[in-house]
Amino acid sequence: MMGNRDLERGGGTKPRNGSYQPPPTTAAPYYMETSESQWTSWLVPMIVVANVAMFIVIMFVNNCPSNINNFGRGGGRRQCVARFLGRLSFQPLQDNPLFGPSSSTLQNLGALEWDKVVHGHQGWRLFTCIWLHAGVVHLLANMLSLVFIGIRLEQQFGFVRVGIIYVLSGIGGSVLSCLFIQGSISVGASGALFGLLGAMLSELLTNWSIYTNKAAALITLIIIIAINLAVGLLPHVDNYAHIGGFMGGFLLGFVLLLRPQFGWLERQHLPAEGRLKSKFKAYQYVLLLIASILLIVGFTVGLVMLFRGVKANEHCDWCRYLSCLRTSRWNCEN
Repeated sequence: MMGNRDLERGGGTKPRNGSYQPPPTTAAPYYMETSESQWTSWLVPMIVVANVAMFIVIMFVNNCPSNINNFGRGGGRRQCVARFLGRLSFQPLQDNPLFGPSSSTLQNLGALEWDKVVHGHQGWRLFTCIWLHAGVVHLLANMLSLVFIGIRLEQQFGFVRVGIIYVLSGIGGSVLSCLFIQGSISVGASGALFGLLGAMLSELLTNWSIYTNKAAALITLIIIIAINLAVGLLPHVDNYAHIGGFMGGFLLGFVLLLRPQFGWLERQHLPAEGRLKSKFKAYQYVLLLIASILLIVGFTVGLVMLFRGVKANEHCDWCRYLSCLRTSRWNCEN
C-alpha cells in the first residue's frame, strides 16, 4: 500500500491560464515567474504495460497443464488454478498462493538468486528480477502503487529523472537483498517503488522552503513509508529489497529532484514591481554533494561485497529481523 502526497505551493494564486501570481502586499509589489511546465506522464504507464506483458510471457512459459505433477505429497490430486486459461493457468495454490507461476519458471527467467549471481556470474539478474512478479496479487499491488505515486512524480520532474530513480533504486534493492538472502529467490518491483517513495521524501526535504503545510506533508509521508516497511516484516516478503530501494531513491532524490528556491529581489532605479529571482540554496548543494558521495560509495561497496561472495548475515546477527517479525508460526532463524 503505497501512498501519494498533496503538497501545495505557497504564496499566490493560480489563474486559469496556469501562471502563478504573487500575493498582494503593501510593502512592495512583486511578481513571480509566469508559469511552471508539467510533463506528460508516459513512462510510468509504459512500465505498467511492460510488467503486465512480462507476466503474461511468464505464465505462457510456465505452462502449468503440461508441467504440473498430478499428485502431491499426500497423494491428493493437484490441479492448476483457472484451468479455463489453458496454458496461462496458475500453479496450484499450495505451490503459489499468489496465483502465479512456479518458482522454477521464475528462476529460469531471471529471478534474483545469490548463487547464480555470485558463482554463476549472472549479474544481470539484479536488473531482470525487477520485471518479474510472483503472481497476479503481487503484480496488482505493485502496479497500483506505481500508478499512484509514479505518475505524479513524472508529471513534476519528467521521465528521465523518474526513470533513473526507478531503475537504480530497483538495482540497489536487488543488491541489498542478494547480500542478505541466499537460500531463496526474489522477484518484484518493490525495491524500485520504495525508491520512488524515498525520492519523494528527499524531494520534500531539499525543496522544503517552497512548500506550505510542511509538517503535515512530512508526517504523512513518513507514516506511509513506515507502514509499507512494516508490511515487509511479514513472511515471504523481501524487506531487504524495500530498504535498499528506499535508501537508493532517498539519496537520488537529493541529486535529481532539486527545485530552484525563490527569493524576492527589489529592483533599484526601476519601477516598483520588483522581480523574483530563481536560484538554488547552499544547503541544496551540500545535500547533493553528500548524497552523491554516499551513492557512489554505497553501490561500489555493495557490489564488491556481493561479487566476492560476502554473506552479510554472517556479519550482522540482528539484521535478519529487518525482514522478519518473529511469531509463533514463523522462525526468523530459518
